Parts: sequence; structure tokens; C-alpha cells
Amino acid sequence: MPAHRHFLLYKPYGYLSQFIRTETTRKNKKLLGQLGDFPKGTMAIGRLDEHSEGLIFLTTDGMQSHIITSTKVEKEYYAQVDGEITLEALKKLQEGIEITVKKHKYLTLPGKADIVSPTPIFEERAKKIRDERHGPTSWVSITIKEGKYRQVRKMTAAIGFPTLRLIRVRIGNVVLGDLKSGKSIEIEQFDY
Repeated sequence: MPAHRHFLLYKPYGYLSQFIRTETTRKNKKLLGQLGDFPKGTMAIGRLDEHSEGLIFLTTDGMQSHIITSTKVEKEYYAQVDGEITLEALKKLQEGIEITVKKHKYLTLPGKADIVSPTPIFEERAKKIRDERHGPTSWVSITIKEGKYRQVRKMTAAIGFPTLRLIRVRIGNVVLGDLKSGKSIEIEQFDY
């Protein structure tokens, strides 16, 4: 049996975190498989919604998914939020926020949150966010160990600072680094 293969990918804005079209996938949606020549059976570990960007692991080894998506592995996100985030808001993010997941109230686990300074520099997104006429924005680093559907977006909205752009910059010990949007690199194994 051939060895499993593993990849790091910078998922761009506008792509679904899947390789196969399902009956619920609209035909005009872009899938990760369009970003490279990946081996048969490649799957994404964890998800980023269509409007989120950043680091995602790809593998042919389904056993990796259980470990990486568990609450043992940290995931760090940079969120560009609407407004100048306050220390009080950061404290709420650190302590845990009540969000709604599948129509049920859910209290997120305590995590890490801090202002990102200086402002991070990322490639321009395919869809423009907005300009300065609409008021200030700020960047916040949010590190969590769980991954509920649209969790980071729901957390920032719950404290009054909606997310305008969301980029996952780290999974465990693996960082996005200099990887460019839409590009991937093959690795020997995941370091989490």
C-alpha cells in the first residue's frame, strides 16, 4: 500500500473546503481540488467556510483528521473586525462567548485573544472588503481549540465587532508563513 501524502494549502477566499461536489453544492462553487494536482482520495482536515482564508491541511490519511480537529490542537486566526476593538472585548473573547450553534446556545472554551500590531500584511482578497470611508477596522488574533461552524465570526459578532476578513494563520505548530494564496506545499507529516 502506498504511503499517505500530506499538504499545506493557503485556501483562498471563495473556495469550499471540499474536493467532491455533493448534491447540496452549487455547480458554480469553486472546490479545493481546482488548486492543484492532488492524489486521488485527498481530503481537507477541518474546514474554513467559503468566505474565510488561510491554512488548511490536506491528506490522503483520514486518521489524521480526528487528531487535528480535536480540542488538543490550537488553531489561530487573524480577524479583521469592524471598529477599534477594546480591551474589554478581548477579555470576553478570552473567557468564552455564548454563541448559537445549530439553534442551540453554546459557550465557547476559554481561548487567547490579542490585538495584532503592527497591522498584518496579506495579499489583496479577491473580493474587496471595504474602504476607510466606512470607519476604522482592527486586527485581532484569536486562538481556539475547537471549531464550531463559523465560530470565530460568531464570537466577534457577539461582542459587537463583526468580522470583515478571517484568515487562519496557524494549526498546532504549523504556521501559514510565506505560503501564497491558492498555493500548496507537500510535507512529510503534520507537526501538531
